[in-house]
Amino acid sequence: MNLAIAHTDTAALIKRCEVAGLRLSSGEPEYETGAVLPAGPWQPLTAKLAARLKPTAQTADKTLVELVRLPDGPAPANMAALADPLGDPDAVHLGQASSPAKALTTTPNYQDGRRIGLHVDNWDKLDYQAKHTGRRRLCFNLGPGTRYILLVDLDIRAICRTLYRDPEDRYPHTDDLRTYAACHQPLRCFRLRLDPGEGYIAPTELLPHDGSTEDQSEPSTAAFWLGHWPRGILPTLI
Repeated sequence: MNLAIAHTDTAALIKRCEVAGLRLSSGEPEYETGAVLPAGPWQPLTAKLAARLKPTAQTADKTLVELVRLPDGPAPANMAALADPLGDPDAVHLGQASSPAKALTTTPNYQDGRRIGLHVDNWDKLDYQAKHTGRRRLCFNLGPGTRYILLVDLDIRAICRTLYRDPEDRYPHTDDLRTYAACHQPLRCFRLRLDPGEGYIAPTELLPHDGSTEDQSEPSTAAFWLGHWPRGILPTLI
C-alpha cells in the first residue's frame, strides 16, 4: 500500500473513513467510458487497515496525505491569499469548483462535461522518475454541504511498475489507472469525510483521487491550491 495518511488518533480516522472496491463505468452517459469509480457498498475502516495507512519514517512529506482545518483567525479578504502564510511563496491558487449534491465523483472533463472518475493530476508534467516529487494540493470545503476526498491505495508509480516492464520513460497518466483496473488488479478506494471548514493536503499528482458528494443532500464548493508544504503546516483533524 502506497497511501499514507498522517494521523495520531486512530479512532478519529476510523470515524471519518470508509472503504470500497472499484469498478469501470459502462453505459453511463455522465461518465467517460472506462472511468474508474467506487463500487460500493462502503464499509467501515478497520483498525488493522488503519494501521497500514500510518506513515513510516521513510514517508516523504511530498507523498503524505493530511486532513486539516482552516487556519485560526479571520479569513483573508482575498481567498487566493489564504495559503500565503503556509511556507511556499510560489504556491498557486487554482480557484474554486462547485459540486452538486449526490455526485459519486465530481471532476468533469471540461471538453464535454462528462465526469472522469478517479484520476491523477498532471499540473507539473512529471515523468515516472519524478512523479513523486510533485506539488501537493491543498483543498478546503467551503460548504454549505459535506464532501469527501476519494483516494486509491496504490500510487500511479506502483501501478506503472506492475503494468510495464520499463516504466522509467513513461509519463504516468489516468489511462494507466484505467488499464490497471481493467486487468482486474486489486485496488481499494478510501472515502474521507470533509465538513465545511475542513480540508486536505494530498499528492494528487501521485495518488489517484477525486472529490465526491455521494449521500449528501447539499452541494458544496471547494477551493484549491498547489504548493510544496512541509507536513504539519496546518492543524490536523486526526
